[in-house]
Amino acid sequence: MLYVDIPTRNEFSLLADKRADACVSIYLKTTPVTQDIQASRIEMGNLIKEAQAQLEEAAFDKRRLAALLDGLNDLLDDNEFWRFQANSLAVFATPDSIRTYRLANDLNSMVQVADRYHLKPLFRAITFPHSAFILALSENAVRLFEMNADLPAAEVDVPGMPRDVASSVGRSPSSERAFSGRIHGMEGHNVRLQQYVRQVDAALRPLLAGHEIPLVLAATGRLADLFKQLCSYSDLLPETITESPDHLTEAELTRRVRPVLDNAYAQEIADIKALFEKRTGERRTTTDISDAARAATFGAIQTLLVNIDSIVAGFVDDETGAVSFVDKDDAKAYGVIDEITARAFANGAKVLGVRKEDIPGGHDLAAILRYPH
Repeated sequence: MLYVDIPTRNEFSLLADKRADACVSIYLKTTPVTQDIQASRIEMGNLIKEAQAQLEEAAFDKRRLAALLDGLNDLLDDNEFWRFQANSLAVFATPDSIRTYRLANDLNSMVQVADRYHLKPLFRAITFPHSAFILALSENAVRLFEMNADLPAAEVDVPGMPRDVASSVGRSPSSERAFSGRIHGMEGHNVRLQQYVRQVDAALRPLLAGHEIPLVLAATGRLADLFKQLCSYSDLLPETITESPDHLTEAELTRRVRPVLDNAYAQEIADIKALFEKRTGERRTTTDISDAARAATFGAIQTLLVNIDSIVAGFVDDETGAVSFVDKDDAKAYGVIDEITARAFANGAKVLGVRKEDIPGGHDLAAILRYPH
């Protein structure tokens, strides 16, 4: 089983606002296979030592350093914690607190030390969570599944979910008239399908509320069309699995959903690239780090693509957004692009953490601006 804690946008905002005398950000490759986790724990220990070395070089207060290391080493020694992991682990620690997130994404191991957390890789988990809800909908049954990364989907119990059309809305005689006066029969059957779909949507609404995980529909014919029309969940993907879900197992549903997710992510990036090209002609884009920092500071970024693997050390002025680059990434400097990401997000920009090849021109970032510059 994959144990995943995808941070909400509110949690990300709280992490982005955090300031302390020492903020340690650790990203670690892990595995859900408990017997193979030892290698990850060894690497975690090495990353803790690397953070310690940076802070000692910066003459960090010894008592505060001891408190920080105690928290990290307590986590390292927690056998129960390491039993339940995913594909990556994000750890955010200060001398006073520690937060962990188990992620389905395959992130590179690294450690960053500064007066704020390094959060750019975490946007990969928010942007492309590799998770989805799957609604298997037919006249004979309705089931909801949740899938994470490479594991088969698992069925989710949904209180109030109807079993099927017949038991939820009944089978009215063809001579009976609906309240509106419409005659039953084929038209009446269509009305009952709509009633069924509304009941399904109503049952899903409280369970999906607050989520931003994609919902993939597996349905055929009129039911598929009706659910797309009536679904209240904003993250329903347009592409549908058009096979009867009655004949698909959990594993088969999972196999069919993965390319749907890949297509959705690829289309989102393609749409942003096309918009970037259009806005470039209107002087509403930039790939320059200094320009992007100023734009992020003053809320001028509408959409931002950032390379989750790049580290550009330096400082960004709180008032003007002016960037000061440094040659050495030590315990004082922080990731400039990471700071741009946090400021753009805080000012309402759409931010996506991607690989370098997904960014126009192969730059470290690409920003679409709200107005010309």
